[in-house]
Amino acid sequence: MINKNLPEIDFDRVDKLIALAFEEDLGDAGDVTSNSVIPAETRAVAVMRCKEDCVVAGMAVAERVFAAADSACEWKALVNDGDFCSKGTILAEVKGPARSLLTAERTALNFLQRLCGVATVSHRYARETGDANTVVLDTRKTTPGWRNLEKYAVAAGGATNHRIGLYDRVMIKDNHRELAGLEGEKGITRSVARAKECYPQLEVEVEADSLDEVKEALLTGAEHVMLDNMSNEQMAEAVKMNAGRAKLEASGGITLERIASIAKLGVDFISVGALTHSVKAVDISMDIKLD
Repeated sequence: MINKNLPEIDFDRVDKLIALAFEEDLGDAGDVTSNSVIPAETRAVAVMRCKEDCVVAGMAVAERVFAAADSACEWKALVNDGDFCSKGTILAEVKGPARSLLTAERTALNFLQRLCGVATVSHRYARETGDANTVVLDTRKTTPGWRNLEKYAVAAGGATNHRIGLYDRVMIKDNHRELAGLEGEKGITRSVARAKECYPQLEVEVEADSLDEVKEALLTGAEHVMLDNMSNEQMAEAVKMNAGRAKLEASGGITLERIASIAKLGVDFISVGALTHSVKAVDISMDIKLD
């Protein structure tokens, strides 16, 4: 297992997502193909198999899909979230009424394929840091409604969760700085002071587009400074300027190929929107036969 310390899944939210998925898939008539073609008494067994190497995430969610379709479905997981599985590995076996298995198939695969995709990409990015202490973070660039699940999958792949939403860290980004700057100079200084006064219990992060902004942010006592779309040379200079005062986060223009070189610069974090916003689903199939 790549990561044993996984965040909790909000199953109340998951159940709502599953209900919405079935609502759009079944409409008012239900699974008309399975209901007309398969005799009601037919029982079957299905296996879910990955057709490419992947890191697994979302097994409990897939199980919940089958249970929502029919409580008579019996799920048996053969791997765990966070496991690396080579092409051809059977991930799970599920038995039950054949109609129910077929009704749940696509919804279960949609959840599992997407979450395995996030976990697999997260693993690829996280391992590129090598022996450096730099941590790869996710972002808020998640599928609406799926944030808890996608951030769970990020952790399953061995990367780390950034803030969850707008409520758990103050992050002063470019548009905040732009508006604050309309009041005059030292917009970053003024913004950090206001944030610490309003939310003293929260850490403050400042996004900096230039080394001058890094310098101002460091003087405010902000706990984190984001180095946005900077070259490696600029980030190296920022590390020197910082001298350990704040946690530095590289962000923007981050590719898999750049991770290793950025990690060597001494930044604390590298945030990567690609862990969630442009992931390819893992190819997983469900094969079914009579029980």
